[in-house]
Amino acid sequence: MAERPLSPFMKVVGIGPYRWAYTNTLSILHRVTGVALVAALLGLVIWLIGASFGRDSYDAFKPFFVSLPAKVVVSLALIALIYHFSTGLRHLAFDIGWGFEKTTARRTANLVIAAVVIVSALCLYLIFWRGTAP
Repeated sequence: MAERPLSPFMKVVGIGPYRWAYTNTLSILHRVTGVALVAALLGLVIWLIGASFGRDSYDAFKPFFVSLPAKVVVSLALIALIYHFSTGLRHLAFDIGWGFEKTTARRTANLVIAAVVIVSALCLYLIFWRGTAP
């Protein structure tokens, strides 16, 4: 029976062979984007609560909403959402037992990255540049 690699922690303490792979990074980023999406959702809730107080409250915060930092935060949240959704689909495939082979896992990882870049660029274009045309 072949010896299986141990966890990264075991490598740190000097037990077992473990190699880092970019598929591990995708999995960790899936969790990080999940946390980022919770923070973005809290921001959305705060914005909606502020807007619910009426037009004066909304008008007071409107300069912040259209500022560059707000656009950056919205862009990052959108990219995190697209990434989290894409890797979530990949994890669902893993849950049904598909895609565990090394070549398939690497292929789907590359597909996720390509999809995130393409879909994010398209969404950001449609939101920020196409929407500002006269």
